[in-house]
Amino acid sequence: MTRQTFDQELQRLQDDLLSMSSIVEEALVKSVEMLKQRDFVGSQRLIAGDQVINEKRFAIEADALTLIATQQPMAGDMRLLAAILEIVTELERIGDYAKGIARINLLIGEQPLVKPLIDLPVMAQKARYMLHRSLEAFAQRDAVLARAIPKQDDEIDGLYNQIYRELISYIMEDPRTIEGANYLLWVAHNLERTADRVINICERVVYTVTGELSELNSDQSGIESVA
Repeated sequence: MTRQTFDQELQRLQDDLLSMSSIVEEALVKSVEMLKQRDFVGSQRLIAGDQVINEKRFAIEADALTLIATQQPMAGDMRLLAAILEIVTELERIGDYAKGIARINLLIGEQPLVKPLIDLPVMAQKARYMLHRSLEAFAQRDAVLARAIPKQDDEIDGLYNQIYRELISYIMEDPRTIEGANYLLWVAHNLERTADRVINICERVVYTVTGELSELNSDQSGIESVA
């Protein structure tokens, strides 16, 4: 395989990764919107569509591993391929979170939600924005952007804590709401974990660009070196 052909294969892998990310972004936001609208058919369709995300993951992994095994990539190329393998796994996990939210909608069924969905859709949009920006940082090899994104996790953590406190107050006022509150808490948990997965993606972007593997935090320092 010539260098030109190898570069083309690398670019195709990156394009496939960005395509997969777009599907995952849409699934994440739609899962919460369908919960809000009590759209059971839509949730069933989203659960079935998760198979597409899984298939894309395995196809990208297989192609990346084939390049590693057959082309003996140099250090920079190897970091890129390693990042692709890591990011595609994180995307698949985020897809699982969206599928989990869709399942929660089906589990709640015809029961009314214990509270209006106001903060959860905001969480979903913020998580989607973080994910979108992290893939932008990857595509542009922008380590500065990758280091900045984790700071947005503070907003998602704040919303999670707010939702948690509100749901606890519902349970204290009426213990019969415990099951419904638990369902919504799991939705919030999935969205909070999505943001954590995005931070993992940002770490891989920094590694791809700089060759330094660091743990990114949302605090003021921004980086904590891995021993």
